[in-house]
Amino acid sequence: MRKDITIAATPRSTRGKNEARRLRVSGQMPAVIYGTSKDPIAVAVNPKEVNKILHSNTGHNTIFDIAFDGGAGEPVMIVDWQHHPLRGNLLHVDMQRIDLEKALVVSVPVHHKGEARGVKLQGGLLELVTREVEIECLPNDIPEFFEVDVTDLGIGQAVRAGDLKLAESMTLISPAEAVLVHVTSLKAEEAAPAAGAAAGPAEPEVVKAKGKKEDADAPAADKKKK
Repeated sequence: MRKDITIAATPRSTRGKNEARRLRVSGQMPAVIYGTSKDPIAVAVNPKEVNKILHSNTGHNTIFDIAFDGGAGEPVMIVDWQHHPLRGNLLHVDMQRIDLEKALVVSVPVHHKGEARGVKLQGGLLELVTREVEIECLPNDIPEFFEVDVTDLGIGQAVRAGDLKLAESMTLISPAEAVLVHVTSLKAEEAAPAAGAAAGPAEPEVVKAKGKKEDADAPAADKKKK
């Protein structure tokens, strides 16, 4: 969703961990801008302004302007970001230039409203299965969220991605059969542990943690969102 927001950016001539630390001490943060067949640019931005966008109603789907040295801004979107694993402060962002005339794929949150009939009258349990769906649309048509009315859902009934009402410019990318929300029976939920107990104790699952190397100027694909 396009917003009337402009963030100032300063091109960076040097890169690396030491330069990134110096930027953060000065109150700035390293970032990279790429896309629309132009060369990537390493810049410095204010992390507080970026955080405001990430925590807004439209979040990372916000399209805003990035401006250099007070010049005219160009539309961009935040596509990846990195927080400090302990302190939680924003360390780095990747921003993509946006062509407002070309469709793009985005993930849109799914909200629900109402009290399901299967919960209120039948004693069932409402489960939120999928919290985001992917769609393709023009940048200016990105919705803030999709709202699903669960009032008429009974036990065993569900709302699927294909049931969403999309505007003409939108195309569903997520599988149409993907369940967004459904109502299940509490009796079935209670019976499952008893059946598992009869089969005997399960072997514990061992999960190995993988190490991660931090690189302040690495591409977005090499970093995890937090």
